[in-house]
Amino acid sequence: METKVLIVDDSKLARIVVGKAVAALQPDWIRVEAANADQALALLENGGIDVAILDFNMPGRNGLELAEHVRQRFPEMPMALATANIQDEVIARARAANIAFVSKPVTEEGFRGFLSGAALKLRSARR
Repeated sequence: METKVLIVDDSKLARIVVGKAVAALQPDWIRVEAANADQALALLENGGIDVAILDFNMPGRNGLELAEHVRQRFPEMPMALATANIQDEVIARARAANIAFVSKPVTEEGFRGFLSGAALKLRSARR
């Protein structure tokens, strides 16, 4: 069964960097991109998204607001907040919503734990 990961960031370059890290660690995963929360929600409503990686600072709804909304609709979806905004409040809100925190600049090593945990969770759920 295929796995789709949604990468949400208003920066095209950031989406490319995250996509490369995901491709290096989970080469079979299909990467889908959104430039903002509204695009992300539309893709999520169409179904088929298994994992979400969200930027924090975006125009309109920020990544945590988006994640909290997504968490209500998809309570078991593995999600990560990838951001350079490493304020204690942001980290605490992410953890409270059961969202992994990955600091930017994104690296394969920074994503390794989140992606391997997400893959394990998805395999267990599909059994």
